[in-house]
Amino acid sequence: MYDCKQAVRLAQAACLLILFVIVGASVQTAQGEEPNFQGRVTQGQIVNGELTLREIRLAGLRVFTTPFNKIDGYGDGDSGGRPTLQGNGTLLRVNGLDGQTCLECHSLLSAATVPPRLGIGGVGGSVTNAIIKPTAMDPADLDLDKNAGFNGRFANPPFIFGSGGVELLGLEMTEELQELLNQALAHPGVVIPLTTHGVDFGKIVADANGNLDFSGIEGVDADLVVKPFGRKGEFATVRDFDTEAMQFHFGMQPSEVVGTGFDADADGVVDEIRPGDLSALNTFEVTLERPEAEKAIASGASGFQRFIQIGCASCHVPVIQTQGQTLPLRFPSDPLDHTTGIYATVDLTRPPVSFRSNGTGGIYVPLFADLKRHDMGAELSESFAQVDAQRNWEFTTARLWGVADTAPYLHDGRATTLTEAILLHGGEALPARNAFAALSVQNQAKVIAFLRSLRTPTKPAKDLLN
Repeated sequence: MYDCKQAVRLAQAACLLILFVIVGASVQTAQGEEPNFQGRVTQGQIVNGELTLREIRLAGLRVFTTPFNKIDGYGDGDSGGRPTLQGNGTLLRVNGLDGQTCLECHSLLSAATVPPRLGIGGVGGSVTNAIIKPTAMDPADLDLDKNAGFNGRFANPPFIFGSGGVELLGLEMTEELQELLNQALAHPGVVIPLTTHGVDFGKIVADANGNLDFSGIEGVDADLVVKPFGRKGEFATVRDFDTEAMQFHFGMQPSEVVGTGFDADADGVVDEIRPGDLSALNTFEVTLERPEAEKAIASGASGFQRFIQIGCASCHVPVIQTQGQTLPLRFPSDPLDHTTGIYATVDLTRPPVSFRSNGTGGIYVPLFADLKRHDMGAELSESFAQVDAQRNWEFTTARLWGVADTAPYLHDGRATTLTEAILLHGGEALPARNAFAALSVQNQAKVIAFLRSLRTPTKPAKDLLN
């Protein structure tokens, strides 16, 4: 006679055994436990058009907000890599393994209200600063120099709003810079100015043998690939940033980085983040709403004019126009060929992104930045031991759209007010800083009032959350 209860027990045991085999002996499982990361989509579903844009964005929202657990692959396992505070591969806080979900560090829509306004895709407060790859720390001030010695990076999380327009702008700038590089090769001895979309990246010249002189390049790497993401200009696309962030913050290994079916961190889980997951996340992020800067320019005209007059706009360029309005999403991608690997495109003039068309086939991107690295002076310099020293005092221009809501300010959140942030500028920004300091109290207040009108979206991803 068929024993139904016995069959159920056997099936449960078999499922648990399969789960144990899948996640490996290093992951502790128990009846009722399961991965948190549910509702995944595949790259094939996206490429083959089986999902609507809304369905892909919803899948990306799940990636962004899921608190990964060890059954999902969270942590570094027994890889012999990063140590952890508990010694079991869970948390480190310094050098990553500092959260379980993207939302933990990108949840503050506005710090300008009391209580703060929370939502998806925002900045992080100072408590969420990433503490990146220090090799020496002295938080107890054992040498009694009144300085908590630290030689890593200390990075305050920025918001994600408007990143689709920023990425398109970076792609177009890169294409134009590569064309200018080819012009230099075709015309030996002729100095070619590296100006694209109104931004000056210096100059380049080639000799008769095709050797390029890169010494005149400014604010971009020698590969002439504009990398808008990361405070040091490290990532050309949002997806590039995401693949690094998944590994650093969560120990979630993307299969497109470590290889399909390969357990790179020896935690018993393979394919922790798959191409479809990153494509969905990428789509969600680049379709988040943009900050409202154009209205601020109109309403704060007096302060905006002084902002321009004192030289702030030379780096914080109010608006840059693109040539196109469609962002290609690519996997795999080639930083020098933006026509390969396209699996989807996003019209950035359509909701929810809704960048304003410029009437000539492009869009206005009112980011108040130039996507270029600048020398910000000794006072703001980091002491990161693992990079060329020059990189410690260079930062990409902070995008000021939404700045009213994004305190604390500067790369590490050291400034709690806008005035403090301005007065900490040095290096290339010192003339503008001094010009602001020389303004009358009334005119300084007008500049600050203008900046306080640059706001973040009020209800990002609202169409997905209703």
